[in-house]
Amino acid sequence: MLAVEMQEKAIGLFKQRLHCSQVLALVGMEKLGNSDPAVIKALGAFGGGIGGAGNICGALVGAVSVIGSLYSRGSLEEKENPRMWAATKKVLRMFEELTAPYGGINCCQIARVDWLDREQITNFYTNPESRRQHCITLIGETAKTLGELLDQELERMAARNEGKP
Repeated sequence: MLAVEMQEKAIGLFKQRLHCSQVLALVGMEKLGNSDPAVIKALGAFGGGIGGAGNICGALVGAVSVIGSLYSRGSLEEKENPRMWAATKKVLRMFEELTAPYGGINCCQIARVDWLDREQITNFYTNPESRRQHCITLIGETAKTLGELLDQELERMAARNEGKP
């Protein structure tokens, strides 16, 4: 899947009300040829800035989880690739740049919604002038940038594997 296709799919999924964390993980894992509904389900709790608390935007959490799925381990018997840290830092820097116009990487800075206030939630989803438009743009840009980063990481891995006997 091309980065621009990831962007379009991410926006479509978010508009259907999948949480930003789930959207980024889903399109990223799909690009890697992985699919795990249990992971996507688990990431739902990161919507609204970790359980609706307004903390770190779930889009960042979802994007970082994809890097983890590429480089981390699933058991003690596996080795963790140290490349995980550099790639994760790239995702964080990219996200910080994308969210700078909103004042930071937290959901409360981007969406500016109290997820416990039904009136604010209704406004977020129904008012075409709400900050949801910022979230839609941010999720699309994050997915596109994640796709570009994954392309670089996959090329790096392929080049490294070619160099091995």
